[in-house]
Amino acid sequence: MIDDIIGAAILMAYYLVILVALPTALRAWTRTPKEVVRKFQHVGYSMSVFILVRLFAKWYMAIAASFLLVLLAYPVLILLERTPFYKKGFVDRTARGGELRKQLLMVQLSFSLLIAVFWGLLGRRWHYLIPVAVMAWGFGDAAAALVGKFWGKRHVVHRWIEGAKTWEGTWAMMAFAAAAVFLTMFFYWRQSWYVSLIVALVAAPLSGFTELFSWRGADTLTVPLVTACVILPLVYLFSCLGW
Repeated sequence: MIDDIIGAAILMAYYLVILVALPTALRAWTRTPKEVVRKFQHVGYSMSVFILVRLFAKWYMAIAASFLLVLLAYPVLILLERTPFYKKGFVDRTARGGELRKQLLMVQLSFSLLIAVFWGLLGRRWHYLIPVAVMAWGFGDAAAALVGKFWGKRHVVHRWIEGAKTWEGTWAMMAFAAAAVFLTMFFYWRQSWYVSLIVALVAAPLSGFTELFSWRGADTLTVPLVTACVILPLVYLFSCLGW
């Protein structure tokens, strides 16, 4: 129980520093573009999954810490949205605020679903898969947004695609998702380099197209879940083959 309390405290401190203090400082003291600050927060959200899978011994305590974070942060954000400080120090693309609250809910829901399925249901053996899937989303989606915004020229036009997404952004998503999957599997999950590479090359395109067809921020849920569901049978197959 003491370890879980320490883990929860570290999680709260991480969010205060990485997702509040640093982005606010970037907005106040530098000319960093808003989209860069927003995606800095996005990557910061994704990296917090390592705290959940490393510092908590039980899967349900990790989920409890996620919900505790929401319970504490959500009302604070509602109050902050009414102040001039919020508009000056935070990046929120909605006129009345609420984007950060929605993102907080979606991220913690995504983490909780992954933890419940790939740790609670399938067992601790597969909990390493959780950060692999989250890294594909975190770094891939950030690359897609930044490359698409600053360098994207060829727009993807389809009635199932929301907004002005570009092929450049989608290719960047695939490339960074592949790199994130490979590095996380190889260094964190301790898979062989060739298994990590094969899995990355298979999962990245599916992650990219999932992000492309996700609406209204749903990629926070869809990309990690699809990525995890693709990687699981591949790794199981390779383990059966003795790879």
